[in-house]
Amino acid sequence: MLRTHEFKVFPVIVPVSNKLKSINFFLVKRNNGLTLVDAGLNTDKCWDYLDETLKQNGHIHSDITEILLTHHHTDHIGLINRIIKQHPVPIYIHPYSIPKLKGETKFIQMHFEFFKNLYQEMGCGEIGSRQADYLYHTAIQGKDEKSHWEFREIDTNPLLGFDIIKIPGHSPDQIAFYHQNSRILFAGDLVIEHMASNAFVEPDTFGKRPKTLVQHKESLEKCVALSPRTIFSGHGKIIEDPIPLLKQRIKEIEEKAIEFLAIVQSGISTASEIAQYLYPYKYEKQFFSVMSKVIGYLDYLEWQGRLTPVLEKGVWHFYPIGINGIRS
Repeated sequence: MLRTHEFKVFPVIVPVSNKLKSINFFLVKRNNGLTLVDAGLNTDKCWDYLDETLKQNGHIHSDITEILLTHHHTDHIGLINRIIKQHPVPIYIHPYSIPKLKGETKFIQMHFEFFKNLYQEMGCGEIGSRQADYLYHTAIQGKDEKSHWEFREIDTNPLLGFDIIKIPGHSPDQIAFYHQNSRILFAGDLVIEHMASNAFVEPDTFGKRPKTLVQHKESLEKCVALSPRTIFSGHGKIIEDPIPLLKQRIKEIEEKAIEFLAIVQSGISTASEIAQYLYPYKYEKQFFSVMSKVIGYLDYLEWQGRLTPVLEKGVWHFYPIGINGIRS
């Protein structure tokens, strides 16, 4: 438990066996309410850990007064249905998340077309088509259960004592909740203590592709400027004295970008070819994650003016730019 003059934080840390190490979400006790920040996975294990954390601190599920979501990913929204079936509460979230979480047909179709076109243009062929189909059917299957949630859009105004900090990159809708007096930051998956967070490629609400790794780096820099004392991360350890880690993650992005540039300079020019070269064993099994990483770094290098994309027969090829801005 973390205690300040204005609230208490009861972390719900659920161990998992994969590389994430844990699924984290948080109860925040204020004088006039009990806020849940994120909601874990939809598993009995996450539910039991939430239940036990409530009991240990003298609370029951009906004491929860609202849910704040850092972003829409499955491991951050999982228990919402179980909670609101017992005790309906408002759910505060970035407006970009709402069409996805409501399962709006127009959004699902846009999402499908975005990935179908993206993976074809990145040279992924049949596996890209299969992945787009998988994402479409997953969205269709999950649309009904969220239709009765009470969504409230988060804007830039302070909420429940927290400043709202937009930190896109890992997802286009990711936000952080920052308490200035205590310098405490609930940062979703922006930074994880034991591993670098992926900047997943997803469409924004208009169906456009943001340069997610550029956004991710800018969000890390934004959080450095806040000088938080503690970051409550979505996975792994709670991060004390996080500034050195935030700066390290920024440095790692540039170091990794140099590696990607060297691969392009060697003559490998499409995102799919780079992905298969770097991650031959993960390419199909972790396709979405791998392609997000590769596309993110290609976008980042283009943004820096070190690569130029050329559309050839419907597929983007990336070429290095020389010192004088001439394609080499």
